[in-house]
Amino acid sequence: MVTNSTTRFSNRVEDYVKYRPGYPDELVKFLHDAYGLTQDKLIADIGAGTGISTALFLKKGYRVIAIEPNLEMREKAIELLGSYNGFIPRNGTAENTGIESNSINAIIAGQAFHWFDAVKTCAEFKRILKPDGIVALIWNERKTTSAFEQEYDELIVKHARDYVKVDHRNIDTEHIAAFFKPQPIQLEIFANKQVFDFEGLKGRLLSSSYMPARGDEGYGPMINDLHALFDKFQQDGVIVINYDTKVYSGKL
Repeated sequence: MVTNSTTRFSNRVEDYVKYRPGYPDELVKFLHDAYGLTQDKLIADIGAGTGISTALFLKKGYRVIAIEPNLEMREKAIELLGSYNGFIPRNGTAENTGIESNSINAIIAGQAFHWFDAVKTCAEFKRILKPDGIVALIWNERKTTSAFEQEYDELIVKHARDYVKVDHRNIDTEHIAAFFKPQPIQLEIFANKQVFDFEGLKGRLLSSSYMPARGDEGYGPMINDLHALFDKFQQDGVIVINYDTKVYSGKL
């Protein structure tokens, strides 16, 4: 059964924090240079999760309102980021953020937009953004260039419950352009990667909501296949997962 998008990560918080990829610092510099997103501007991170994208901006001195409907993920973000003065965590959704109208300079959404209702979200974003505000939709898109990456993707398809349905790559440039329409969008791509031993690779796999969790039916065979895949491709005890960090940005 496919769980609700706001609760489906509840049992994966620890793996999510430890093993999900971060985002390159160059992303912040790009938004600063392209749109004048200076540290005095207020950012809303929608679908902030455990705070991976929020942290990127907090560490650079920005103030960030982190909107996250999942209690467990929001509490973990507070635990990890509560020491930052600029961190403002709130319960809310993309469609109903609870943020004051015309108060936000930039909206970011890291690895989250594909969960949103695009029509309702667009209206809500327009409501909370200042007239010159911007939106940046961000994804770490796992590459399938190397033989390992291709076989890892095949393993996911084999063992996942609803991967094909919920994969963020179902949201393509055409869908994103329609969200910003009639305004143009800009796409910037940054290189990103993770280097894992076997335990790290296992944690990365288990951080995905569509994979069998510990104790679920199918967990054992999945881990057996993962062991075989790691043993086949590891070099000096590690493997590399490469990503394109894609940033779609513009005004609404």
